[in-house]
This record gives sequence, structure tokens and C-alpha cells, in this order.
Amino acid sequence: MKSQSAAGREPSVLIDAGSLTRCRHRLYLDTAYSSLLRREPENPGVRQRREAAQTHREAVRAMFASDVDGWVEIDAPDARTAAERTLAACKRGDRWIWNAVLPAERETGRRGRSEMLMLDPEGGGYIPIIVVNHKVTDPGRGALTTSFTEWAPTVDASRKVRSQLRDALRLAHLYRMLDFEGLASPNAVGGAIGYRAECILVHDLTSVFAEYDARFADRLSVARGESFTVPSQVSECRSCSWWSDCEPQLEANRDVSLVASGSRADALRAQGVSTIDELADWTGAEPENWPFGSFDDSVAAATAWRAGVPLLRRTDVVTVRRADVEVDVDMESYQEHGAYLWGTLLTEKGGPKPVYRGFVTWDPLPTVDEGRSFAEFWGWLMSKRADAAAQGKTFAAYCYSRQAEDKWLLDSARRFGDVPGVPTEAEIREFIDSDQWVDIYQAVSDQFICPNGKGLKKIAPVAGFHWRDDEAGGEASMGWYRDAVGYDAEPDPTQRERLLVYNEDDVQATKVLREWMSDRAEIEIPTMESLRAGASRA
Repeated sequence: MKSQSAAGREPSVLIDAGSLTRCRHRLYLDTAYSSLLRREPENPGVRQRREAAQTHREAVRAMFASDVDGWVEIDAPDARTAAERTLAACKRGDRWIWNAVLPAERETGRRGRSEMLMLDPEGGGYIPIIVVNHKVTDPGRGALTTSFTEWAPTVDASRKVRSQLRDALRLAHLYRMLDFEGLASPNAVGGAIGYRAECILVHDLTSVFAEYDARFADRLSVARGESFTVPSQVSECRSCSWWSDCEPQLEANRDVSLVASGSRADALRAQGVSTIDELADWTGAEPENWPFGSFDDSVAAATAWRAGVPLLRRTDVVTVRRADVEVDVDMESYQEHGAYLWGTLLTEKGGPKPVYRGFVTWDPLPTVDEGRSFAEFWGWLMSKRADAAAQGKTFAAYCYSRQAEDKWLLDSARRFGDVPGVPTEAEIREFIDSDQWVDIYQAVSDQFICPNGKGLKKIAPVAGFHWRDDEAGGEASMGWYRDAVGYDAEPDPTQRERLLVYNEDDVQATKVLREWMSDRAEIEIPTMESLRAGASRA
């Protein structure tokens, strides 16, 4: 690859708001080697999220177009023409402008578009409003919201803000562009319409301008090749087309981000620690700028990585709750549309071979039939619980990382309360707050240090389990689901079977993992002390 000097680079490089939260090295590669990037196939998960976002935006567009006055839509063959038509709409004073494109700013390096611009009814000028396919609020109190038909921001008694820095930065970016054209509202605010489109969340942009300006200056410098960047592992690496180039470099350099990714790697580099070996040999106090998580765990993860050990035990004794009647549970959802499959594996002490059963709807989500399948799952699970109690047997249900299961258990109770057999939210909470609902992910986190990650696909193979489908994974299953229910063509029965096999393997993996923890983990996995003792003897 070429040197990242500024020589030969065009000063008019343009970046959009998405660059502000993207990996800096990825931004450089995307800009400097864009011709190579175009030949890379799009990541399936990225494509699915993009298509879902487009569907959501279209639903919001249709709703506004039918409900508000002064609506205009920008439709143009290219960005320049779209920008000219957007400016013309602004100069006419159109109240609502959909699909607004602002003129590229060669002087500042900005480019951007907003799903909507709204004429401020109080101070004139335009307020940027974005439409995003994720939640922008949670149940609670304190968010500043307004309805779609009347701009009247008030403190919401039923919603609190869900922090989404990327949304705030994008709105600040758009406001700066409006201001550059002399079109910004004197009220420095923006709006975000999130998943389910229940309201407009109002952002006070004055609170984010300082961070926006600093990030924009930094990212523009990177895009122009004026700031040097290096590979570093972050969460977006999983879906980045450059990962196949970056990963070998990181492994060859034994880069510290392989065991302490993201801001933790940045904090370590600030202390002069750039390799896994340097972190493993750390003997001082925890760095003052350590951002999150246990620093000692990161040192231990580096030690394990260097020794080629997949896990380290935190404790001398490994325990996990066991019962006479055990049910492993795994849920499959499609984006924020719902949970279409609740898979179960029933194991009874002294009983027959464990039996898998999936409770599923193949009606495309969202669908009321989801309530029917959920009610059947809940009724079956509670019947096994009640039968165990009646026979004087202990009972436990297991999942891996309960956050997703808890979310859809509670959400299903709220959405389908009028469907026969669906429990109340209180009944769900009674169960998930009991000791009969066991999170194996938490048991792993409490008792092991995992240098390669704590996902089920990372940990279960250590216990000896392997998935039948080599492509099994959350993002791949999204594509299988679209084919299974016929979002884009006729439903594909083979993909339905594939999803059931994938779900069955997930519950089997949870079972194998917890049994391994009970039976063999203490023998097969060293502690930090025993690992270091062995290294010193060697």
C-alpha cells in the first residue's frame, strides 16, 4: 500500500457523518483504495440492515406524505441535481422536504443528506430530522419528544433517551451544513425518528458540537491522508471488507488489540504497550486512563493468548446450577420485528434421550401469529416447570446470554397480551428473576477469562461441541430467514429446516457447555497461577 502522506492527495476530499464513528483506519482505506473496495462483495449482514433501513424509511415517508401539509419530495438522477432541488425547496419555504441532499462543501470537506428537513415554525430556518432503524428511546421519563403533526417539544413522561452518539453526530453534521448555506434554524436542534416511528426525539445539538467538531477535523485529516493510521481490532471488524487484510497484520505484530480491543487498546498504546507480550508482562498498577472492564482480565487474556490456551479459570472450583429437569432455550429473532422461533431441549435425569422442540411461526414478521407460537412455547415451558414441582423434582431453564431472551419474553408479553395463553409481564418477571432461569454466559464470565471472546460459537468448541452448518451464525441466519418466509421470493422450505437445525445446535451447544463445566472444566482448563507456574518451570 502507498504511503499515507498528504502528497498527491486532493484537498477536496469529502466525508459524511458516518465517517465520524467508523474505524479511522477503515476510513483511510476506504478513501485511498476505493477502487479495490468496490470489487468486494457486500457483507450479508450489512446488506440486510441496509435493506431493512430502506423499508423503514419508506414506511415513514408514506406516513408523513399522507398526514402533513406542505410536503415535497426530492427526486433527482444525481447528487448535484438533488442538492439544487433541495435548495430551491428551502428558498420557497416548503414546510417538509423529504430526501434532502445538501450541497457538497469543497471548502470544509462535508457532504450529507437528511431524510427530512422541517421548517422551524418558531424561528424560521430548517431543522434536520433523520429516520433510523434502531430504537432512540426506552421506557422511562425525561426524553424531549414531539409529535409528527405539531412541532412542540416537551419532556416525555413515558420515554427516556437511549444514547445513540452516531445519531447526535449526524444531526450536528447536517446542522453545520445547513448553517453553511444560511438555512439553519436559530434553534440548534435536530430530530430522530427511530424504530416503530412513535415520535420524534429532539436532540439539543449544542451539547455535541464540541465533540462533533473535533471528530470531524480528525476524520477529515485521516481521509486526506494527513494523519497516520494503523490496523486495530474494533467491533466493526466483523463486517469490514478490509478485515482479511488487517487480521494477518495484527497477528504478525501480536497486536494488543487482539485481546484488548477498541478503546482499551488505545489506552494501552498511550502507556507504550502495543503488543500482547508487553501486556502479558505488565507488572505495574492499572493505567489511570483504563476505559472499562477488568484490567487484570486483559493481562490474563494476553498471558493465555501467548500460551495458546483458549480459556483460563478464575476459580479453583467451577460450578453451574443443575436440576432434575433441565430445559435449554434459544430464541431466534429477525431484527426488531419479533421473535419467530423459541427452541427448547428437554433433559430429564434418568429419563429418555433429550428431545428438541421448536415453537415457530413461518408467517413473515411482523405477524400476530408470533403471539400464538410464543404462547405455545410459554405454556409448554411452564407445564414442565409445574410437572417437576408436582413430582418433587428440581427444575432449571438455561440460555446463553439472557439479554436477548429476556427482551423478547417481556416484549412478547406486552405486544400479545390479548392472545390466549400469553402470560402477563409480571409472570415473565417472576420467572426470569428466579434462580430457575440460568444464564450460562454469566456463569462463563464469572468463572473464566476468555482471550478469544465469550460468544457461544467461541466457547462451546472448547467443550467439544461443533455446529453442523459451517455458516451458522446470527447474521447468516437473517438471510436464511428472509428466504424461509419468502420476503423476496417464494418461501424456501430448505431454509426453514436449516434454521431449525441451527437453533437445535445452539441449545445442544448450551447443554454440552454446562455439562462440561460441571464435569471436566477444572481438569482441562488452567488457572492463571498454574499457567504461570508451568511457564516458570519450563
